[in-house]
Amino acid sequence: MPARRNIRQYALLLALLLVLSLLLLYPIALTLRGAFYANPAEATGFTLDNLSRVLANPMLVAGLLNSLKIAALTTILSCIIALPLAILSARYTFPGKTAFNALVLVPMILPPFVGAIGFKMILGSEGMLNTLIGTHIDFIGNAQLWGVILVQSLSLYPIIYLNASAALANLDPALDESAENLGAGFWRRLIWITLPLIRPGIFAGATIVFIWAFTELGTPLVFEYRTVTPVQIFDGLKEIEGSAQPYALTLIMLTVALTCYALGKWLLGGQGHAMFAKASRSAGQEKLPGIKGWSATAAFALVSACALLPHLGVILTAFSGTGQWYQSVLPREFTLHNFHQALTSDLASGAINMSLLLATSAVGIGLLLGILIGYILVRTNIRGRALLDGLCMLPLAVPGLVMAFGYVAMSLRWPFGKGNPLEALSIVGSTPNPIPFLIAAYAIRRLPYIVRATVAGLQQTSGQLEEAAMNLGATRATAVRRIIIPLIAANLIAGALLAFSFAMLEVSDSLILAQQERHYPITKAIFAFSNRLADGPYIASAMGVWGMALLAVALVGASVMMGKKLGAIFRA
Repeated sequence: MPARRNIRQYALLLALLLVLSLLLLYPIALTLRGAFYANPAEATGFTLDNLSRVLANPMLVAGLLNSLKIAALTTILSCIIALPLAILSARYTFPGKTAFNALVLVPMILPPFVGAIGFKMILGSEGMLNTLIGTHIDFIGNAQLWGVILVQSLSLYPIIYLNASAALANLDPALDESAENLGAGFWRRLIWITLPLIRPGIFAGATIVFIWAFTELGTPLVFEYRTVTPVQIFDGLKEIEGSAQPYALTLIMLTVALTCYALGKWLLGGQGHAMFAKASRSAGQEKLPGIKGWSATAAFALVSACALLPHLGVILTAFSGTGQWYQSVLPREFTLHNFHQALTSDLASGAINMSLLLATSAVGIGLLLGILIGYILVRTNIRGRALLDGLCMLPLAVPGLVMAFGYVAMSLRWPFGKGNPLEALSIVGSTPNPIPFLIAAYAIRRLPYIVRATVAGLQQTSGQLEEAAMNLGATRATAVRRIIIPLIAANLIAGALLAFSFAMLEVSDSLILAQQERHYPITKAIFAFSNRLADGPYIASAMGVWGMALLAVALVGASVMMGKKLGAIFRA
């Protein structure tokens, strides 16, 4: 009986590895291979010249350096914002703490590139800030690089905050108290005790922020800052069938991203130190009196106000009449027309329906895979689990832009592409049908959220319940379906909510894989509207507000269901 059970477990493991290999490793492999051929579509003419030509092109090298600069500075600024807030929240109580802990998640309800639209309205030469202070400084035109860094930092710092908060909550307060009793001051304890102990948690969040910022496509496009690698790859898609340069550039970007990840893992991401005790952190929290308490409140309030600026810009633009927010602090005319257009225009309504189809299908696939993967990881001891765990987490470490480009390359190969059985399913060409690729890309990109949520639920659920049901005659599948899944339903819902919401507002896959208007998801429609004159940015902002509302509900729901474990979902 145990032997038969092991055979079934290994068969399931093999099937899952096969699916992940097909939908994850194969697209990446096609990108890697295409970089080494003169004719990547036919895989002929092996050469290393593609890489050397990219590295010899000053514009492409400048784009790579700019992308690295954006990623590094975004990560540093996000850490500077997030770590002090996480330490204040973990160690002290102060006025308004509960409300500000909830507000910390708010920046995540708006994709950075949508926030960039609102930022342009606030910081433009004729925008809110210039009108308020009586100047005509072109903040956006003169500081596009810093605009991208600032918008991304204000949007992504909650990921580091969540991971740092979770790591701080697991620390044994006795370590800090012992150092204090020996005469160590606050800063010495922070530098030599606290930060080394939470280093893996910081690295977990910083990794996601770095890779996200390094490969972010939408924000530079909105700021019209095109000398960055993601935008150069995006522009190169027009010649993907006849040129190897996009392949080579994508390979170099992937290599740099993984090298930076490996270096960071070696320097910062070591194993955490084991705690002999985990006393209640809340019991050891110190109340900050008087001015100190209000200073902590002011710090949270300042960060929250800055982080909400892009949201404010998007909301005000969405409610503004066309051309009515110009050389004024607030729009001169408010209207609901943009929201009506965001729901009823052919492009907007088609994009909403398309995103609903794609996200729902992706979450369904993700739940099926996530439950099976979580079960293998937690409930079995078979060999190969570590490989499965690494593969399903790989989408968090591999840039979304690389994955999207890999699916484009995949659509040019057998059984897709010209003259092949599935020629009708393609991404480029006169009659593309990218829907299957979009669903697969959405599902794989957001699979880690569902897997981590499932694993967290299974680890809190005793396997003896399952065994007891089987002793009473239930099959293992029935025991899992009738007992285990209902018990971890809150975790599954939390993971599914996050996966659905982030899939609805996926940027890289949507911008690259959807080439025709009838296939546009919401984010591609927002980008199209933002480039349209007259009412375009206003309708784009209205669609962004609908997206904000969706993500807000999802994050609040996931936070309520998973509490401090929510940070584990955002780890590579």
